[in-house]
Amino acid sequence: MDWSLRPASMADVEAVAELRAVVLKADLERLGRYDEQRVRQRLRAGFTPAHTWTIEVSGVLAGCVALRPADGAYWLEHFYLAPDLQGGGIGSAVLGMLLERCDREGALIRLNVLQGSPARRLYERHGFTVETEDEVDVFMVRDPAPAAPGH
Repeated sequence: MDWSLRPASMADVEAVAELRAVVLKADLERLGRYDEQRVRQRLRAGFTPAHTWTIEVSGVLAGCVALRPADGAYWLEHFYLAPDLQGGGIGSAVLGMLLERCDREGALIRLNVLQGSPARRLYERHGFTVETEDEVDVFMVRDPAPAAPGH
């Protein structure tokens, strides 16, 4: 699949907010937390283009991901991929690329994922472990991978 990342801009916020609403709807409904307006507003309120990239497939917006610096670590946030593209390796490839960058910096990465979300398996495959959880969110962390000898 032909995908690429490009730096996000404020012009992307509404398309990404809509994508978030579609991607999270089933999990939020299952948890009794879906609100048509709030799901979009939370993205708008936390959208920081300087730390965000859009994922494009064949030149069309297909997802986004953010890596926000915080207290000597990064928060992986707003990682959404269009439902018809999930499971095809794009999310894993994007995540792998970001993890390599963090590993080079020796940076810890944190994220939260909704309880019961299939995305949790993706994160576990990439070395994330559960730090804490509540009835809605699972908070996960990944230590940087050790540098290969000679690097």
